[in-house]
Amino acid sequence: MLEKNNFFVAPLAGITDKPFRTIVREFSPDVNLVTEMISCHSLVAQHKNCPRNFDDYRAEGNIGAQIFGADVGLMADAARILQDAGAKWIDINMGCPVPKVATRAGAGAHLMRDHKLAGNIMRAVVRAVDIPVSIKTRLGWDAAHVDWRELVDIAADAGVKFVTLHGRTRAAGYTGAAENPDVGGAPIPIIANGDIKTARDVENMEKLGYAGVMIGRAMLGAPWKIAEITGGRVPENIGEIVLRHLDAVIDYYGERSGVPLFRKHAAWYSSGMPDAGAFRVAVNQITDANELKDKISEFWGCVAKK
Repeated sequence: MLEKNNFFVAPLAGITDKPFRTIVREFSPDVNLVTEMISCHSLVAQHKNCPRNFDDYRAEGNIGAQIFGADVGLMADAARILQDAGAKWIDINMGCPVPKVATRAGAGAHLMRDHKLAGNIMRAVVRAVDIPVSIKTRLGWDAAHVDWRELVDIAADAGVKFVTLHGRTRAAGYTGAAENPDVGGAPIPIIANGDIKTARDVENMEKLGYAGVMIGRAMLGAPWKIAEITGGRVPENIGEIVLRHLDAVIDYYGERSGVPLFRKHAAWYSSGMPDAGAFRVAVNQITDANELKDKISEFWGCVAKK
């Protein structure tokens, strides 16, 4: 079994914000966290409508800040800002498949198609900071271009310290089963990502030569998932966790934005429980924080603080 410090929480857009990371830390104090991806343009311009542009990471333990973009200079500038904010390492997104990032912005997974630009970005970011740099990528653009190893070699030459490899191509998105290749002989450590949910999955990744594992969608509605896999503490009353998470979201975003943002989390937490469907329908109509707390308390049989 891998050591706990070789477990990573994946950077999930719209999910792994500061409130979510706070809840994860309750169960996995030593786990490696990665922020949701941060636009280098938005960060450098300090756009006010994006709270994560102003996060202070100094009290968050071992946390990497993930940036995306296609502008070499801005990526370097963004890395410096995040280093000054307390990030322990910088992660470069080279795998996001969504069109607004991978095609229209020329960033994310698009960098798997432009290895020259990818190399220039990696070298610029490595030179810009004194902390480690990693990348997160996929097997390739599509089934005809599974060239992850070439990108790993470029990363190693650029001074990148480790790579997270998602076991799907950009074309596959998040569909189908992840196919994690054997990575033995890679020049730098590789972290496995994709469909890792159990201790058996972790053991299988070790056999394939991976230095660690990154858990993503299995964390939805279960921020204690890594603790569960490693034999740590899991909650006795999920409702209490849901309420603490909601309070953290409201503190961070404010009630007007926070309540709608939290609805998806409430749905994930309730997944598989009796009457979860009716609960989700009711929650999706709620805009008041106290009303949402009451509904959560009723569903899980706990008491909300107001």
